[in-house]
Amino acid sequence: KMKITVDKFEKLRSKIVDREEALSMLKIWHYIGQKVVFTNGCFDLLHEGHIKTLEFAKSKGDKLVVAINSDASVKRLKGESRPIKPLDQRMAVMSAMKPVDFVVYFEEDTPLELIKKIKPDVLVKGQDYKSNEIVGADLVAEVFRAPIIGDLSTSNFIS
Repeated sequence: KMKITVDKFEKLRSKIVDREEALSMLKIWHYIGQKVVFTNGCFDLLHEGHIKTLEFAKSKGDKLVVAINSDASVKRLKGESRPIKPLDQRMAVMSAMKPVDFVVYFEEDTPLELIKKIKPDVLVKGQDYKSNEIVGADLVAEVFRAPIIGDLSTSNFIS
């Protein structure tokens, strides 16, 4: 049994959560039979491709968890000039997206440890990822690759 106080519930209602809050909410969702979908990325400059991916991801389950790379993680993956927007701004924008149920961040280069803790039912990544490149694919029941719209990417946009 889980005991949830009013204060805890109010914190859980926010879409921007830390790992502890995420895990508490996920326990509830799993307990009541909700299908949890997970996607992740840098989400540096949100564009139409991101929005379509979020909509696609949400269509694959009941609840959508979006994990965002920390600033240090983005810098390691994309180079010294990135991210363009700091983590708090990227999380705020993501939390405003209708399909998103909550947003959490991770410091590592991949979300593998977070996926192991969250235990989502579904993983969604863009179609530009090959099936064998999707981190955590072996840990979930279903994996989907979201359709890509043209050549939209933040890196292309910045260039």
